[in-house]
Order: sequence, then C-alpha cells, then structure tokens
Amino acid sequence: MHIMHVALGGCLKAPPVDYGVTQDTGGHIAYVLGAATAQARGNPATRVTIVTRAFDDATLGAVHARAVEHVAERVHVRRLRTDEPRYLTKAALEAELPLLRDAFAGMVHEDPPDVVHAHFADAFFVVVETARRAGARLLYTPHSLSLNKQRCADVPAEGGAPARLARETRAIREADAIVVSSEDEVRHQVERYDPSAGTRCVVVPPGISLADSSGTELARALIDPFLDDPERPFLLAIARPVPKKNLPALVDAYGRSSVLRRRANLVVVAGQHERIRAECDEQTTELDRLHALVREHGLGGRVALPPGHSPEAVTQLYRLAARRRGLFVNPARHEPFGLTLVEAARFGLPVVATRHGGPRDIVATLGHGRLVDPEDGAAISDACVALLGDRAAYVSASRGATRGIGHFSWDAWARSVECIVQPGGESSVRAHRPGEVTSVRPYRTGSSRGRHFLAFDIDDTLTGSAHGAERFRDWIRRRSSERLPYAVATGRELPEAINVIDAWRLPRPDVWLTSVGSEIWRSSPGGELVRCESYAAHLSAGWDRTAVAHRLATLELRYQGAETQRPWKLSVFGDADDARRIEAVLAGRDGGAPLDVRVVASHGRFVDVLPARGGKAAAIEFEASRRCIPMARCVAAGNSGNDVDMLSGCGKAIVVANALPEIAGLIDRPGLYRASAPFALGVLEGLAAFDLLDAWRRRPTVQGEAA
Repeated sequence: MHIMHVALGGCLKAPPVDYGVTQDTGGHIAYVLGAATAQARGNPATRVTIVTRAFDDATLGAVHARAVEHVAERVHVRRLRTDEPRYLTKAALEAELPLLRDAFAGMVHEDPPDVVHAHFADAFFVVVETARRAGARLLYTPHSLSLNKQRCADVPAEGGAPARLARETRAIREADAIVVSSEDEVRHQVERYDPSAGTRCVVVPPGISLADSSGTELARALIDPFLDDPERPFLLAIARPVPKKNLPALVDAYGRSSVLRRRANLVVVAGQHERIRAECDEQTTELDRLHALVREHGLGGRVALPPGHSPEAVTQLYRLAARRRGLFVNPARHEPFGLTLVEAARFGLPVVATRHGGPRDIVATLGHGRLVDPEDGAAISDACVALLGDRAAYVSASRGATRGIGHFSWDAWARSVECIVQPGGESSVRAHRPGEVTSVRPYRTGSSRGRHFLAFDIDDTLTGSAHGAERFRDWIRRRSSERLPYAVATGRELPEAINVIDAWRLPRPDVWLTSVGSEIWRSSPGGELVRCESYAAHLSAGWDRTAVAHRLATLELRYQGAETQRPWKLSVFGDADDARRIEAVLAGRDGGAPLDVRVVASHGRFVDVLPARGGKAAAIEFEASRRCIPMARCVAAGNSGNDVDMLSGCGKAIVVANALPEIAGLIDRPGLYRASAPFALGVLEGLAAFDLLDAWRRRPTVQGEAA
C-alpha cells in the first residue's frame, strides 16, 4: 500500500524539526511525521510519502529546497515546486494553491497512491481532484478550523478567510473519512460545518513525537540563568506566540498572584525569537506583550523567556519540570487537541489547561490536572496554586498521567487508521464514485453503540461467586461474539488460566491475554492455541531479559515457580515496597543504565517485571486494534494491582466491589464504573451501566451471594 500525507505549511522535514521557527511550524508537523513513520513501521507492505512545498530560504535550511528527503525506512518527503521560491506563510499560500495542485497531479501520475491523507483544507484543495481520478481513498485531518478561530476574542481574521472557509466546508463534506484527535473536534468543530459529518469522523488520539534526550542539562542551561532561585517548582508553557495561545494571560495571571509567585517560577517557551522578530508579524507583537508584562509586574528573576530552544531541550524541560514538582500550563483560548498536554503526561507532569477544546477529552482520559476558563486569570492562578499546594492531588494527577499515557501511541494510531483504509476492513473507506455513498463506521467515544472488546481478569473478578459465574456464563454464551468479542486478561500462565476457566465452568474466551499481558494466545484453524508472534516481536523491542535478570540478582528476592518465568516476564514474591526497590534498581538509580521495563505489583504478594511495551492494557490495545476496535471501545474489568493499567487505559472500565485496597488510588474518570456487586455480578452490573448488557438488569446485591 502506498500512502501519501500532504501538508503544505511550515518547515516540514525529517527530524529533528525546529518547532516554532515560523508561526506555521507547529504540532501538525509532529503529527504527520509520527503518523507516517508508524504506518510504515507497522506494516512492511506499506510505504509512505510525505508531500509538502519546496522553498529556498537559507535561514530555514537548504533541505527545504530538496526534491526528495529520506525520513525512515519506506518513508520519504517529496516536495512540490512552483515558480515562487520564497518561504510563504499559510495565509500567503493562497495564490500558489492552483500551481501546487498541478504539481501534485504530476507527482501522482508518476507514483499513484492508494490513500491520500490531506492535512488542513489547503492540502485537501490541492489533492482532491487528482486523488479521485486516481481512485485513491481520501482522508482529511483539519488540525485547526477557521470557524472555531472566529469564536476566540481578539484573534484577527486570517488572510483569505472566505476562501479558507469554503475549502474547509468542501473538505468536510467530501472526504471519505475525517480523522480527528478528540470527540470535541467532532461535536464543536467539524459538525458546525456539516451536522451530518460526524458519521464520517474517526476519533484516533495521536501519539508523542518528542526528541530523544536523557537528563536535564540542556534544560537547566536554557532557563536557570534567568531565575534567582532555579530549584523552585516552575510552571511550564510551550506554544507559538500567537494570540490564540493566550500566553500573555498566563504571565499576567502569574504576576497578579502573590501566592503563585512565592510558590513557583514561570517558564514560557515561545518559539525562536530571532526568526520571529525578522517576520515582524503578530508573533512579534505577542513577544513584545510578554516582555512588557514581565517588566510591568517586576518579574525579573522569576520568569524565564528563553529566546530559542532545541527539540532536545524541550524534552528535557518536561522532565525537569516534573522533577522540580512543577506544572504544565496551556491557557489557549481554544485548543483543537492539545498535544503538549500529552507530552507533559509522558513525564508525569500535572497540567492546568484550557477548558475549551481537546484538553477536555485529554484530562478526562488521564485525570492529570485541572481545566480552567482561559479568559479568567484568577482561575488560572488559583488552579495552579491548588495543585502545587495539595500534595495528594498532585501525586494523584502525576500517577494518572503515567498510567494512562498508553492511550496516546502512534503505533496504536496507525493500527486504528489502517482499519479504515484497508479494503474489506470493518470501517473500510472506499474511493468515491459518482452516485456512490461512501461508508465509514464512525468512532464516537461518547456512544455505546458499535462493537466493543471485552477483557476481564479471572481471579476474584470472574471467579469468586458460583452464582455470579453462572449468570456470567449464561450471558456470555448469548452475546454476539462479533459485536462483543471477549478475552480474559490474567496474570496466570496459559495452562493455569485454562484450568481455572474450566473449573469454574466459564466459557473459553475468544482470545487469551496471559502472563500479565506479556503473551497473546489465539486458536489456530486446527483448534489449538498458538502464541501471537507479532505481539512477541512487538514486546521484544528494547527488552533485554538477561540484563534484567542480572540486575535483579543484586537484590535479595524470592522467585516464584519456574513455570511463571516467561520469555517476557520475570516473577518474584514481594509487596509494594519490594516493587519500589525493584523499580529503583532497574531504573538505574544506583548508577547503572536504566532498563526499559514495567514493574507490576499485585495481590500484596506478587511482583512481575515486564517489557515496557507489555502489560494488560498493551495486550488489549494490540488485540483490539487487529479487530479495528479502538481503546475507547474496550471494556476492562478487574480487582487488583495488575489490572490498574487496563482499568486506566481502556475507554470503559469496571472495578468490582471486592477490589483490593492496592487499587484504591485509581482515579475516577468518565468511563470508570465502580460496581456495588462483587465478582462476576459486578462485571455484569458494569456492563449494564454501559448499556452493553441487554439481557441483564441490575438488582440489589444479596448478602452472602459471593460465597
């Protein structure tokens, strides 16, 4: 399969990308690069071409004039050239679009794609006619829409606004599928153009594309010289200095709050200042406002406004902010998605974010911070003070970030999108033909309609109550296995899992996720269970079992039985304190190199060490994506510590009433249901609450029923 991503604005090149060097060099470039490389990485039969505009500007790099640039295996950038050699902002591209359309037609004639994915409406305008003639399936990602911008006060209208609005309307109406990042984009942005367009929207959260960079030396060198007391916590904001990002409101809120000034410093990373000032546009005005506010409030020594930054320094800034127990703040008037909030979550950094746009979905999913009205400066500062001053709330937010970050993965994005571009897939997008209705099954996170993937723990979740097991057995046999495929997700190895399921006379699942999510087993055509080697290969990346075993040997540990030691799992006896000791030695806190692992404690007596890519949530995501079911439509049920990642990572989760105290810290969020009934009765209760159990009606729990 040949996929073309088309994005015309900004400085799009192979990493590293100098984000913020121009006002259009922002998050959409990280999105395109992350999506393209994941699509090629996930399928050896796929190659990806990233199409952008060529220009010749020595200050931005000679690479942008090159016709072809290698990015990764089976991923290249190809550039469309016209007679205009200068770099142009998106607003200034208007006159070039017909010429770029002709250049794109010539490129497609030489190398036809199967799928064209347009980013922004200007790219859709350039590709739509050629893609239709070529019979390619046509996807569209808006990233940012002008109707939404018009809702934001003090945001100037962009050049060519009527033409842009017309292009956006056409793209939304004619795309085979609209790939967006949040439910908010569907409800409050896309459907403002066409109320029926939601049926063609596919909500797929993006991944993270931060530069690899260990340590914090670059970050310290970047900001510490500006600060009188650099070791204090700091508020971190990273955004282009444009009016919609509302950075002056954050500086003003900080300056007006004496409590916040005493508790924390402020760091605002606002693009590459030298290049911005050379442009003399709205970004220059915003930078001047930021510096004026620092002077007005007398914030010298408390605010860092570094004039430039490298991609590696940005990665380190998130890490340093988390280590100094600070916060990430996004005060945008409206944020279509909010990728920086996900980047912050990767490091366990709590957030205070605008309540307008995608951050609502992100914070609801991760539970890693607070939402505020971006026009209310007091609300911004109060939320920051509250999180910084409440240790329990801060720790809870930080843990929510790290537990739920698996929601945001480019590999998961690629698998989900593959389901809508592969011919014959459940949500297959077909090339439009005159008179033909294009059919796309929407992915709507707020709806219980459509297929779901069920993944339930065994011990004391499905088992523990004979009556509950009987009721569950009756229902699971009646349910549609096509609409509700069912897996067990267990810490047990496969033979033991089979024994327990059979002993309790429970139906065998459609798929087995065993050994704490480090193995997936499916039935072969001959009926025997076969381990999934694709998942095994996925886990093996970065997993050095020998090194892990050697490091564990430095601790006094009692190993579980030989049958529990698996290729992607080492298991010992121990409690939460032992798990913390193991985490410390494997993370290299004694001076050794950190190992890429996940440490899971459960039942107060077991500790398992897995590959970082492993765990029950990872196994669920891998298996569900094969069935074209996103994580938002996965339903987990469990009761112990090795269930936490799937209870946090799945869109819907059921905590049975007999849950162990070790998961008491699980953060309440939309989609998390705490059942009043124990064991399998609690699972059925939760399924009923999610409207997934037509044959079941909740009833009061009978004392002693679990016996």
